[in-house]
Amino acid sequence: MDLFEEIVRMRKAGDRGALATIVHTNGSIPSYESSRMLVREDGSVAGTIGGGCVEAEVWAAAKEVMQQEQPRKMVFNLNHDADYDVGLICGGTLEIFVEPLLPQPKLYVFGGGHISLAVARVASAAGFGIGVIDDRAAFANSERFPMATDIHTAYQEAFEKVKPNASTYVLIVTRGHKDDMRVLAWAVRTDARYIGMIGSKRKVISVYKALEKEGYRPEEFERVHAPVGLDIGALSPEEIAVSITAELIAVRRNAKNLPHKAVKLARAASLPGA
Repeated sequence: MDLFEEIVRMRKAGDRGALATIVHTNGSIPSYESSRMLVREDGSVAGTIGGGCVEAEVWAAAKEVMQQEQPRKMVFNLNHDADYDVGLICGGTLEIFVEPLLPQPKLYVFGGGHISLAVARVASAAGFGIGVIDDRAAFANSERFPMATDIHTAYQEAFEKVKPNASTYVLIVTRGHKDDMRVLAWAVRTDARYIGMIGSKRKVISVYKALEKEGYRPEEFERVHAPVGLDIGALSPEEIAVSITAELIAVRRNAKNLPHKAVKLARAASLPGA
């Protein structure tokens, strides 16, 4: 199997994985530099870096690397170390670089207005694939959104066809509370990595409370980023697009300093009299 062809296939399919490559050797080892092993998210393997306990340990690390989305360098001293006594006592040192293989993140923008257009432009430039959904064909089309690879002109159609996963980002910027609530009701019960909704704190809380009356639990909204975007004092559509895209990037890169506004608002909405 050609590992690079398999990596391309995995990315197109939206699958995650990790690639382990021998980057340095010293002395006698049971493999050679540039040997590679591909570990898929389901644990299956293609290629080899020599077998034995080293390969088993790298396999375990690869699973962590793809979950944490952070690369790792591993060093093994095979100088008669009993820990690697499975045909690997060769008297050498082995350095292996394990890197995550991640599909392109896909941003689905619900709403085709001026803010949505600005976000699509900025997010596309930042490396996100773009999907656009609006029930007005004049707002959701390839002429208006040339960067979009996925366009829907009916919300229900999108709900049925879009299957959010760990690489999916959902932005709710429709033209009204009713549509925002409808999209949010769908989004919070998907596996989307990110859900953001535009609007004031008062509007956000009112949407949460309305959905609670329909049977949604307050904790279901704790991962919603609303009001959407990082607080940079943005006013224009372009500035708002920058603030939203910055938040998307922060989530994508697992930034540790994101504000916990989602949890705070979700809890505020559940308080009596809110």
